[in-house]
Amino acid sequence: MEAKAHANSIRIAPRKVQLVVDLIRGKQVGEAIAILRHTPKAASPVVEKLLNSAIANAEHNYSLDVNKLVISQAYVNQGPTMKRFRPRAMGRASRINKRTSHITLVVSEK
Repeated sequence: MEAKAHANSIRIAPRKVQLVVDLIRGKQVGEAIAILRHTPKAASPVVEKLLNSAIANAEHNYSLDVNKLVISQAYVNQGPTMKRFRPRAMGRASRINKRTSHITLVVSEK
């Protein structure tokens, strides 16, 4: 059995979230939470909240043992990009892409 949790259109660039997700992939749930609490990245609290949601889903929906849970899959996909424009010299404008992420965590019993 495996339980999933999704977070869609999170306002952090996928490359930045990917760094945090790579740290916890394949780890025990308790160890992953400890890693996320001590990682000084903006994506850490978001991923930790999502991990807690996946744990709650596993416990409530599938009656899995929390102490045996492992992060079996963790991946980040690119969401919609918000396009903004910034004025530049000589009447020009340059585009700023504000990227978003879709984060998915899957936990399963070992």
